[in-house]
Amino acid sequence: MTATTLDPKTALVVVDLQKGIVALPTAHPAADVIANSATLADAFRAKGLPVVLVRVTGGAPGRTEGAQRSGQPAADWADIVPELGPRDGDIVVTKQQWGAFYGTDLDLQLRRRGVTQVVVTGIATSIGVESTARAANEHGYNVTVVTDAVTDMDGGAHDNSIEKIFPRLGETDTTEAIVKLLG
Repeated sequence: MTATTLDPKTALVVVDLQKGIVALPTAHPAADVIANSATLADAFRAKGLPVVLVRVTGGAPGRTEGAQRSGQPAADWADIVPELGPRDGDIVVTKQQWGAFYGTDLDLQLRRRGVTQVVVTGIATSIGVESTARAANEHGYNVTVVTDAVTDMDGGAHDNSIEKIFPRLGETDTTEAIVKLLG
């Protein structure tokens, strides 16, 4: 669990820190994930590096055995939490699937800015965060996941992603370590 470096063109990608998601019960306090992600966002903005705020407004079509949302979500369900913004210059990506790349312009937005690495935070570790990290790796980006800035509704799934999946996709470290790498 050690991030070795950050590329000069690194973007922060914050996954699904929106009112409807952060209100769900999580294995680790969502408030801590929000606070650590906000610390990272402020540090990235201070360095003039891109901050991407991802939100989900729907779900991919198809049958699943998992529980589906029923009824109409609250009007502010997809609103990014105020601690994060968006601020001027932030990139906001709206997705319909788990991951932030498929069906969005995220890759185009990053490539236009010369980004070669992404630092990923958010909820849920094993769903939106992992899907986004996997796709980033598949797109050729260096990937870093911030372990104290992610959580999941399922503690076992969270631990599996942190311990087994993310080390195979890139590097992991804490908010404090990433801020330190930013200089």
